[in-house]
Order: sequence, then structure tokens, then C-alpha cells
Amino acid sequence: MSTPHHPARIDLKLRELSQLFNSMDPSPFIDRDLDHDAEEFIVSWARELPKGHGLELIVHLSAPPEPEKAADVEEAVRHYFTTRAEMKRREFRLLLRRGHVSLTIGLVFLSACLVASGFSARLGNAPAAELAREGFIIAGWVAMWRPLEIYLYDWWPVREEWKNLQRLARMHVRLIEPRGDKSAHQPG
Repeated sequence: MSTPHHPARIDLKLRELSQLFNSMDPSPFIDRDLDHDAEEFIVSWARELPKGHGLELIVHLSAPPEPEKAADVEEAVRHYFTTRAEMKRREFRLLLRRGHVSLTIGLVFLSACLVASGFSARLGNAPAAELAREGFIIAGWVAMWRPLEIYLYDWWPVREEWKNLQRLARMHVRLIEPRGDKSAHQPG
């Protein structure tokens, strides 16, 4: 269990440090993407850990890492999650902008439908007039479905993921090399 002074730990066991990163990514080490499975493991564990604590990724290795890569692993992991957090922030802002546009369009359409419904009511009490009046009202409210869905339900999971990625971008990374004495290499 972690306390405010001790970060919540995520333990990851790998044969070698290269498994942490995407082997198909030609970028320099610092800019390399994380391996999809490793990222999914880290992100899912971070979601489960207490929100009020910092995070520490402990990477247990079976083979000693290259010294220059070991020294840069924390920076590479933080850089990756910083980039992902920025992408999620943009996604969040885009979702809210889409919600605003959808709400504006929905309100204009709802207003037009309510006006049309009022005109339909003036046609009398014939079944066709009643059907048109109710149809306009239903169509107007159906048009509000998407903006309401965005503002009531869609935004908070995106924001939560963004906050989780920001937390991961500040995470400390520690390598535990394959020695029986539990020596650890702390990058940076």
C-alpha cells in the first residue's frame, strides 16, 4: 500500500529492456513508442491505483540492459506518456467543441421543430395534424440526443484517461537488473 510519500508501484517483468519499446519504431530511443502490450499493462494498472498518489514503474529485467539505454529509460517513458497525454487533451477539447456545435445545431433544430409543431396544432384536431405535431416534437428532441450524450456521458472518460496519462508522464521509472542482491539502477 502506498502513502503520500511512497508512490504506488507498477511492477513489470521483462526478459530485456527492448521489450518495453515498439521494435518496429525507427525513432531514436527517447522518442520511441512503448510496446502496445507493455503500454496497456502500465495504463490499466495506473487506472486501478489510488489517484492521489504518484506512480513508480519498477521494471524487473532478466538480462542486463545497455547502460546508455538504461540511463534514458525514464525520460523515454515520460516522453511517451507526455505525448499521449497531449493527444488525449486535444481529443478532449475536440469532443467539447463537437458538443458545442452539436448543441447549437440541436437547439436550432429543436426550436424549428417546436415552431412547426405549433403550426401543425393550428391545422385542427385531425389525426394527421396531431401526428405531425407529435412527430415534430419527437424529431426535435431526438436531435438533442447527441449533444446531451456528449455533455452527460462522453466527456468524463476522455478526461479521466487524459488525467491518467498526465500522471503516467510524471511517473518515476526504476530498473531492477538481474542480480540476486536486488540492486537497482535509477535513471537520471
